[in-house]
Amino acid sequence: MKQVILITGGTSGIGQSLAEAFIARGAAVAICGRSEAALETFSRAHPEALAIRADVTVAADRAAMLDAVAAKFGRVDVLINNAGTFVERDFTSKDDATVGLEQEVALNLTAPIQLTGELLLRWPAPTSIVFVTSGFALVSPTRAPTYGAVKAGQHAFANALRRQLAPKGTHVLELLPSLTDTPMNSHVTGQKKMSPEQVAAATIEALARRKPMALPGPSKWIPTLLRVAPNATDRMVGKL
Repeated sequence: MKQVILITGGTSGIGQSLAEAFIARGAAVAICGRSEAALETFSRAHPEALAIRADVTVAADRAAMLDAVAAKFGRVDVLINNAGTFVERDFTSKDDATVGLEQEVALNLTAPIQLTGELLLRWPAPTSIVFVTSGFALVSPTRAPTYGAVKAGQHAFANALRRQLAPKGTHVLELLPSLTDTPMNSHVTGQKKMSPEQVAAATIEALARRKPMALPGPSKWIPTLLRVAPNATDRMVGKL
């Protein structure tokens, strides 16, 4: 029986690479996105997949998305909460640093929690639930303090949810990729980036091995560095 995978934010970057990797492995894949053009492009390339127009911050869209997946595939085995955004905010500037904060928090924190809860009401024991956070969940970046805050929130939620769902046999994986070559990071220059394909491969390996965390690339050193040299690590990562 094919695994059924639902990926939010699946039309570009890590989400698209994950979708294509699962399709190549014979899984039934559903993705969502907000751009009709991007969804149409994905559907033309992968007609066997289900591409859904949905804004995960909108309750009605989340419900319609789960309805569509249920109608086509009957269930979800693996939910990958990937949709997100990176917003730089300078609280020392004269401008209001909180403009758009509600939308950022909704997309990066509230929506993944809500979607996870809504999915579990329909299918109480999926195989796996994945949260795509960041190394910045462990050390917040100076230029984007609210991004670090919401990713830290996802990190904490994933940790507790893992313990809650363990008796049901559901695996909860947190993916903390290093800087990845995605549209969101296109403005970042002078730093080595992982490819989305590398991140997808690391995710699939971590799912197969039922790891609690996947830390592809340089992010794998952050937990160790935080233990042995927390102050130096905070200064180093905080500059990114």
